[in-house]
Amino acid sequence: MDRKFVVAGLAYAMIGMMLGIYMSATKNHGQLVTHAHIMLLGFVVSFMYGLCHRLWLDTRGSWIARLQFYLHQLGSAALFAGLFLLYGGFVEASLIEPVLGIASVTVLVGLALMCALFLGPRSAATHATAATAA
Repeated sequence: MDRKFVVAGLAYAMIGMMLGIYMSATKNHGQLVTHAHIMLLGFVVSFMYGLCHRLWLDTRGSWIARLQFYLHQLGSAALFAGLFLLYGGFVEASLIEPVLGIASVTVLVGLALMCALFLGPRSAATHATAATAA
């Protein structure tokens, strides 16, 4: 899971930076909210999840870890697309707000699963094994 999160985070960083460069070049900063969400939720949070998986979690074969990854990625992608459509003026707010709400809750459930993974018994056992080995 660690590599998947880092790769996804780096992909989001590329997309977010391209959007930022586009906004700068056109002097149209209407997508600032979208850009910020892509960089923070897409890049930073995905990258941090990858670090958590790599450094502290042993989630090989864990269906909860896979579910957490896909919920975060699907929710984030839907949120970014919805924000892009909203702030680009492509759709009315009343049409896209339910999508944004569902996407936000999906990302929140992904965070709750990360908390469960990080604070759960498998994580505690990994910490204890690493502490005794050091």
